Amino acid sequence: MVDAATKKCLAAIPLLKTKAGPRDKEEWPQRLKEEVTSLIKFIQNNKEGDNDWLRIQSNKEGTRWFGKCWYVQDYKKYEFELEFDIPVTYPSTAPEIAIPELDGKTAKMYRGGKICLTEHFKPLWSRNAPKFGIAHALALGLGPWIAVEIPELINRGVVVHKDDQPTGE
Repeated sequence: MVDAATKKCLAAIPLLKTKAGPRDKEEWPQRLKEEVTSLIKFIQNNKEGDNDWLRIQSNKEGTRWFGKCWYVQDYKKYEFELEFDIPVTYPSTAPEIAIPELDGKTAKMYRGGKICLTEHFKPLWSRNAPKFGIAHALALGLGPWIAVEIPELINRGVVVHKDDQPTGE
């Protein structure tokens, strides 16, 4: 079940109307405009709610996305590179978001640093495609994954803040 905060966040992200993927040369530019509009609104909402936790951009075609996400714990900001490609079958298939530097550090991750979204997010995406887009994948997939996994990795000492890493002296 979805909690009240998630419902509020989700309600503030515009739904998409165009059902098109990267192979649909005529409709993809319209879908991409909707994606960007939705992402801008999502990031704006996060900033206004004092919940700014990512930056993202794409290649010119809108098929490869990359950026940074972060998590703050004990007044320390842990920053990670993120990346994903838009699947050929998008929007029927959700993008597989990866944080490559965490590859192999948690069981809730696939090879290449792709975060595990199978249990909770993928069924939700399936029920809501093509209305869901990249912003929804970030809000309902990456955000909760970071909120659960990163503190656990920090507490186990698997992820160490850059200022606390041993120097080469």
